[in-house]
Amino acid sequence: MPGQSPELHNRLHALRTEAGLTQAQLAEMVGVSRKSVNKVENGIFIPSSVLALKLARALRCPMDQLFWLPAAAGADADTDDT
Repeated sequence: MPGQSPELHNRLHALRTEAGLTQAQLAEMVGVSRKSVNKVENGIFIPSSVLALKLARALRCPMDQLFWLPAAAGADADTDDT
């Protein structure tokens, strides 16, 4: 995804538009600026845990459908090494 942070990927833009919300409307729902929502959507800003949870709640989706970590090269995401 162009512009996405290499540490955290998201589907914020897609889920927000599916919900029929503008950036400003979503921002108001979660208590941040429209610019903050834009920066998260574009991978410029990695949200705090609290903001990520608020965004997921506002969009009525599980957080792991909204945000995810990319798989490391050669790593299996389903492997539990503990």
